[in-house]
Amino acid sequence: MAKPKPSLVFFFFFFLLLSLATTPSQSFVPNRPKPAPTSFIVSSCRATRYPALCVHCLAAYGRAIQRSDHHLAQAALIVSLARARSTASFISRLSQARRIKLRELRAVRDCVENLGDSVDRLTDSVRELGRSGRDAGQNFAWHMSNVETWVSAALTDENTCVDGFAGRVMDGGVKAAVRRRVVDVAQVTSNALALVNRFASGHRPVTVAGEP
Repeated sequence: MAKPKPSLVFFFFFFLLLSLATTPSQSFVPNRPKPAPTSFIVSSCRATRYPALCVHCLAAYGRAIQRSDHHLAQAALIVSLARARSTASFISRLSQARRIKLRELRAVRDCVENLGDSVDRLTDSVRELGRSGRDAGQNFAWHMSNVETWVSAALTDENTCVDGFAGRVMDGGVKAAVRRRVVDVAQVTSNALALVNRFASGHRPVTVAGEP
């Protein structure tokens, strides 16, 4: 019986993690100490804007990542997607609060729409990055260009959500709750983008002088 390919095992493993991360009830998760981050994850996260957060998010997945830049970037995107989905669900519930002000309600609804776009783009990015591992040359560059564009757009969507609550008139519990969750997602997405860029720059084909 043929053994499954490592890449397929990896993606199945992480999509399972994604489904668990977005499950509302997590009472079944045992309270175990978090695995120590590998030196590869620590050194790779130095390329991100929020290295401590990067290490914190990816440390548990070191066994699956090993020393693969591809798997590292894929894991970072999936963690970002899971947090974006969870935050979109949380903020959507805020719109149903009885005492929410009209101005806050509009900002919350806009934020939910922005995060929905972010989730769609991150989902596409995860799939596209998976395809990039099977291609080389111009096909690889095309896949990675798509991923970089979509993750950057997802980050813009998340920042736009936060911008919708700017100004003192919006100060209050709703703004604080939204900002805390969305800023966290934006930082995780920023780190994922940095790791995607790192993977792409390290694996793009070298162009020889004189070639078209």
